Amino acid sequence: MISIRNNPLPDFKAENYLLLDPGLQKAVEVAIALNQPLLLTGEPGTGKTRLAHKIAYELATYHKAHQFLPSPLVFNTKTTSSARDLFYTYDALGHFQDANIKRSVGEESKTMADFIELQAFGKAIALSQPGQLKDIPVQLRLEGHEESGADLPAYSSVVLIDEIDKAPRDFPNDILHEVEYRQFQIKEMGNAGIKYHPEQRIVVIMTSNSEKNLPDAFLRRCIFYHIPFPTHEQLKQIIDAQLELRPNENGKKLMDELIDLFMQVRKQSVRKKPATAELIAWMRLLAVDGVFEAEKQQKGLDYLADYLSIIVKTKEDRDEISKMLKV
Repeated sequence: MISIRNNPLPDFKAENYLLLDPGLQKAVEVAIALNQPLLLTGEPGTGKTRLAHKIAYELATYHKAHQFLPSPLVFNTKTTSSARDLFYTYDALGHFQDANIKRSVGEESKTMADFIELQAFGKAIALSQPGQLKDIPVQLRLEGHEESGADLPAYSSVVLIDEIDKAPRDFPNDILHEVEYRQFQIKEMGNAGIKYHPEQRIVVIMTSNSEKNLPDAFLRRCIFYHIPFPTHEQLKQIIDAQLELRPNENGKKLMDELIDLFMQVRKQSVRKKPATAELIAWMRLLAVDGVFEAEKQQKGLDYLADYLSIIVKTKEDRDEISKMLKV
């Protein structure tokens, strides 16, 4: 019979993200000092995306003079993304339908600005001086604020451009000027310009699973850092911070054994190496079952065999790891 576990563990908290790599911390500080985007590469699951949440949290908590938003403004890159999408979207179909409906009943239709909504980088630039939206009344909303548009207070912000390598080849070059000078134009409104106010700060974090698709001109304007996969000891610290576990002595030994097995699975995987996210999911489920506080535990291999579906994601890798487990 299928069972449901009723004692979930805490979700991710930005304050619990551990910045364990001194080189990464220095790269963050350099990017902020030089006002340049920080481009992060590394295997999926090495914490690239969550780092942006950590940076936003710390800047909002410890640098109140700049009035940072506590969470990043996120742009999730798609294979169809255009440069405009990073700054704003225009609902042309909605505008057309509204105009036709209102015309048919003799009412005045909404303005163009009602169908233009600012997106991550566009929000960041506009929020540096929201008053400029009095003359360009496009849609700008922030979670937790009743005000919108020009009535919002000025904020500094962290912008996360996630998985930029997914974008079409021209995307990085198309955003060079806007990212460097922190300004953009809205073509549909006669090239009305929205500009950045230097009293506020915009920290740009870009993530990529590969730098192959990024042009040289783009890379020259970035601070770059490759996040290596965590060591055994770092994985222990990450698990402890994210899951807030309280294992007994046997539980600590078991966790060491499981991390060793996880690293062994990574070495033997032929198609997709499991990432930190899979390890945390595995540890989370075992913790929900109370394994790390129990008086007696099974062997680590037994727990790996029981939850292989969390760690291994392809048939080829399952066949390979099954040989190791002899299951």
